[in-house]
Parts: sequence; structure tokens; C-alpha cells
Amino acid sequence: MSSDNNEPGQPPAGQAPPADLREISDVRTMRALAHPVRIALIEALSLGGAMTATEVGERIGESPTTCSFHLRQLAKYGFVEEAGGGKGRARPWRMTSIGMSFAATCDDPEAEIAVGALLRLFRDRQLGRYRTWRDTRASFPRQWREAADDSAYMFYLTAEELRQLNTELMVLLRSRKHERLTDPSQRPAGSVPVEMLLFSYPIGLPEGDGGDGPPGQAEE
Repeated sequence: MSSDNNEPGQPPAGQAPPADLREISDVRTMRALAHPVRIALIEALSLGGAMTATEVGERIGESPTTCSFHLRQLAKYGFVEEAGGGKGRARPWRMTSIGMSFAATCDDPEAEIAVGALLRLFRDRQLGRYRTWRDTRASFPRQWREAADDSAYMFYLTAEELRQLNTELMVLLRSRKHERLTDPSQRPAGSVPVEMLLFSYPIGLPEGDGGDGPPGQAEE
């Protein structure tokens, strides 16, 4: 997903989300999504395409009954829809968009809390997969160990420069192989889902704005 992906990525402030991303600002909708099973269902459908409650349940380790209930709730809020064909729990479900976007900054305190809780659920799952990769990377073929990356960077940037950097990165990443998420025929032999997490945030406030400047420059 477009976290991509997914999901659920956040476009830089002031920039409209791409047409294939669903922008979510309603507090009730965010609260409806903030459930571990529902997030697992969205991830599975985003990567695996249309599936029945039984099929997706096998992927995420939940019963068909549990998945059927949560799929109906996700459909109620427009996250998934019936893909056509089948009856009852044999009905396949699919995503209604390729990803989601949440406002990075909310004027409504209630919405700010809802966004924070929802993003924590997503990030905990994603960071859990990262920890699993670190713990198991020795079992992967050498070519994948060499291709994977684990980097961190520090910059001195203004808020506008940071916004521009995020914009450029989003455009670059979305131009690379994005169609493979929705069109399996575009996936070359040997390709697997790859997750890339990008975080950018200030680690201090500028001097004069209530902060002591960059780390290591605090007054003694």
C-alpha cells in the first residue's frame, strides 16, 4: 500500500494527494480503521489483490468469520468493496484505492489524537516487519541482503526545504514500479513485496523559537 504504502503515506503539507490515494480527515472513519485486524486486512488486500474472507484469513491468521465481520465494517467506511462473484463468505473483496493519506497536522485536537493513534498502529506493524528482517536476514539469499538498505541521514534544513525534499522523494518513488501494485502482469519473475519506510522530522527547535538549537549546541 502507499505507505505507499502503505502505505498510507502522507503527502507533504500543502500538496494534494495523488488521485489513486484516498484522503481521510473524518475522525469517525479514522477510528473505524484503527483496529489491528482491519489494518492487516488492508495490507493483505493491497498486496494480494481480491480475496475472500477465507483466503485473506489464511494470510493474516484470522478466522473467516472474524475477517468477514471486519471486511463488512471496512466496506461501510469505503475502504473495500465486493469484487464480484461468489456468495456469503466466498465473495471476494478488493481495495477501493491504492493507498490512503492522513493529514499531517490537524487543527481539531480530536482529529490529531485519532491520526496519531492510527499511524502508531501502522508504524508498529511496519517496524515489526523491519525487526523481523533484521533477525532473519541471514536466511535470505545474498543478492537480497546486498540489495536491501539500512541508512540514516541528518541535514540542516528549513521547514520549506524539508517540505520540498519530501515532495521530490514522493514523486520519485511513485514513478518507480508503482503500477505493479495493481497489475500483477507488470511484476517480473523473482519480484517480491518490498517495504520502504521514510521518516523525516526535526530533532530540535530553531533558536529563538523556544528551542536551544541543534543537538550538541545547548548552553551549559
